[in-house]
Amino acid sequence: MDTAPRPTSGELTYRDAGTADVDALVALIESAYRGDASRAGWTTEADILEGQRTDPQGVVEVIESPASRLLAVERDGELVACCQLEHRGDHAYFGMFAVSPALQGAGLGKEIIAEAERTAHGTWGVREMHMTVISAREDLIAWYERRGYRRTGKMTPFPYGDERFGIPQRADLQFELLVKDLG
Repeated sequence: MDTAPRPTSGELTYRDAGTADVDALVALIESAYRGDASRAGWTTEADILEGQRTDPQGVVEVIESPASRLLAVERDGELVACCQLEHRGDHAYFGMFAVSPALQGAGLGKEIIAEAERTAHGTWGVREMHMTVISAREDLIAWYERRGYRRTGKMTPFPYGDERFGIPQRADLQFELLVKDLG
């Protein structure tokens, strides 16, 4: 099976997602993290979590929240990635980040996170970006560290028993707070 990244064509375009995008966004997020389709990329959580990563209600809540923006990222009119930005006072929260598994490893993630940081800083004037990552995802945390994020050691428990966030396959899951200075 050929897993090489597909060649890129057009430039990326960014726009605020709307409710008409919900089904496509849910499909994209699920494909990047859950099930066999996610194994085509490197961000899969399929070995540590089963079930859903998100659902239509969760995506709509982000789209409709006055403190959030859900950026839809397109190339040649096709949805290829998304990310959530949420204004939280002196910082922004970065979440719901997904890149199509077929395009992972081609540098899109770096470009998208840099644009998200510029957008959060420019829109809200925040000086920090925060995110939480499952602490067992050492490869993903290392990727964020290469983008300038630092581990804080601050942990929050995984919501065991709430299947809206997946069905854990391990008993040691927790989230670690990562922070980047945008100043």
